[in-house]
Amino acid sequence: MASSEEEESTAVVAGVLGGIVLAVVAVVYGASAGKAAVKPAAAPVVAQAVAEEPEIAPVGEALVKVFFAVDSATLAVVDGEGVVVKTVEVLKLQPKAIVLLSGFHDPSGDPAHNAALAKARAEAVRDALVAGGVAPDHIKLRKPETTVGSGSAEEGRRVEIRVQ
Repeated sequence: MASSEEEESTAVVAGVLGGIVLAVVAVVYGASAGKAAVKPAAAPVVAQAVAEEPEIAPVGEALVKVFFAVDSATLAVVDGEGVVVKTVEVLKLQPKAIVLLSGFHDPSGDPAHNAALAKARAEAVRDALVAGGVAPDHIKLRKPETTVGSGSAEEGRRVEIRVQ
C-alpha cells in the first residue's frame, strides 16, 4: 500500500514539475521573442489593480529571493522552477495566503528605468508563478524598491517572494 501511495505522489510531483518546466520555457521564449510578446493585453488591468489596492507591508523573511542580471528582467529557467515549486508547496499549507512580490533594483543608472526594471522583474516572477498554477488573485505586487543595504549591487537586483 505504501508503494502505491509513493508511486501516486511521484506521479503528481512529476506532472507538476513537467508543467512548470513547460510554463517557464514559455515565459522565457515569450521574453526572448520581443517586448511586444512580454506585455500581455491584460497588463494595464493588472497595473490598475495594483495602483488601486493599498500597499501591503512585507512580513517576516522572504521565502525566496530571485536574482537577475544587470539590466535584465529575464527569469532563468532553473530559478523559475525552484521558485514555483517552493511557493506552491507553501501555498498548499496556507491556501488562503497571498504571495507578495517585491521587485528591487540597484542604485546605479536612471531611477525611472530602474523602477520599471524592478517592476518587470516582479512581473516575470508573477508570470512564472501563474503558469505554475498559482491563482493570479493570490499574487500581489509591491511598489519597486531600491535597496542594497550592506550587500553588493547584485543583492539589489532581485525579487523577494513572501507568502503571508
